[in-house]
Amino acid sequence: MGPMPILSIQSHVAYGHVGNDAAVFPLQRMGHEVWAVHTVQFAAHTGYGPPKGQVFDASHIRDVIDGIAARPDFVTCEAVLSGYMGSSAIGEAILDAVQRVKTANPKALYTCDPVLGDVGKGFFVRPDMPDFMRDHVVPHADIVTPNVFELEALTGITCTTLDETKRALQKLHEKGPRVIVLTSAVIDETPSDSIDMLVSDRNALARVRTPRLGFSPNGAGDLTASLFLAHYLKTCSAAQSLALAASSVHAILDETMKAGGGELRLIASQDAIGSPPRLFTPETLS
Repeated sequence: MGPMPILSIQSHVAYGHVGNDAAVFPLQRMGHEVWAVHTVQFAAHTGYGPPKGQVFDASHIRDVIDGIAARPDFVTCEAVLSGYMGSSAIGEAILDAVQRVKTANPKALYTCDPVLGDVGKGFFVRPDMPDFMRDHVVPHADIVTPNVFELEALTGITCTTLDETKRALQKLHEKGPRVIVLTSAVIDETPSDSIDMLVSDRNALARVRTPRLGFSPNGAGDLTASLFLAHYLKTCSAAQSLALAASSVHAILDETMKAGGGELRLIASQDAIGSPPRLFTPETLS
């Protein structure tokens, strides 16, 4: 039997690569069947100005999931992936989908990118979402992929040192997730020309250090979460999955920067999804 389907519930843009448009193609390129359910359909991401398009309400999402759940191969779904949640009602619809998938296949994994905000930008979600994410979504996730800002927001622990970061990761594990990917750890011991990513699976903590490119385009987090999930489903190794995902993301971001920035060069550098030109090795921290 080939790779089993992944249900990806995220935003959709016609132009560019964020949300499902940064996640679905990489998952497909890694050999997965993807059931993409869109929470919005916009012309482009909101960085270009007020979005043209429509935010779908929770009942629309539930309706689409109902249709998918009626298919006989729904039991083969091996993972659910979610990103930015526009409202707690949409969050509830996503959690309902997770429950249905796990009832059909108890081995299925839920990967949640707990999108709340970023360093230097602050929160970019509704005021009720940080609490909703922390108390209702994270406890149901098997894998979470926060950035430093989000790890701090979810745990209340400031992460400026490795010890503080370890404490925050431990606190987040206690809420439920068995694997935490810290997608951009810039702490006191991170060299100024580098960016660190950490992964903790309760038993061990590993770091992958890549050269800092000085920019992080929209969609980079969505791409990272999708690639980590794809590798983890195959390898079951948190450290190896992070190293492979980080290597691909670095290659794609490097290509994007060489092309003058802007949208992720996802199609042009698609070979880097499956076989990144430079492999970064994980180092064990604990």
